[in-house]
Amino acid sequence: MLTCAIIDDDEINRLTLEHYIELSPNLKLEASLADGIAGLAFFREGKQVDVLFLDIEMPHLSGLELLRVLTDPPEVIITTSRQDFAVDAFELRVTDYLVKPFDFARFTQAVERVQSRQPPAPAAESPVNTDLFVKVNSRMVRINFDDVLYVEALSDYVNIVTAKHKYIVYTTLKALETRLRTFPNFIRVHRSYLLNTQHIESIEDNTANLRDGHFVPIGKSYQEAFYKSLQRI
Repeated sequence: MLTCAIIDDDEINRLTLEHYIELSPNLKLEASLADGIAGLAFFREGKQVDVLFLDIEMPHLSGLELLRVLTDPPEVIITTSRQDFAVDAFELRVTDYLVKPFDFARFTQAVERVQSRQPPAPAAESPVNTDLFVKVNSRMVRINFDDVLYVEALSDYVNIVTAKHKYIVYTTLKALETRLRTFPNFIRVHRSYLLNTQHIESIEDNTANLRDGHFVPIGKSYQEAFYKSLQRI
């Protein structure tokens, strides 16, 4: 949806533009003004639109004079009965130049040109799935790894520790580390530990102190990479 303003001292032309805007589902009229002075006041009040349909020849303040004094004009489509202002208009970086009388098809073409110049809408971010299923005894258990404080290696098993639970899972730390590569908060900090950096409360003597009295040692060979990672927490 593009918001629009019309500035034109020709009432018939204003009514025509208002009708064309009403016929366009992607356009919304915010103001229809009869001269450049009213247009200048509109923008100096801090009002903004996406596209301005602007006549050139108007009393007191022409369309081109108005453009020269606006510090941040919107996309501009000139609407005029004269062709000899085209060079001056395009030097002011107008989007299109419509010579009266113009039909709805030509109006639509100008609007499409404005739309082609609009920045693309930001892509919606997909929610990150932080759940994994792990086998605990004979059950498959869903664990939200945002809640996991750390993972500890126990021979052929790992101990997955949250603030409320411990899950003994038949797998290796290396295998689980591979599965957690898409989880940016997990880092190997010891040959026997994976740590969720979201839950660090303090670090002292190369030991990460976590909530509820948990702590994880930081192995000597992992310290350099670990402390660099803290800058991203």
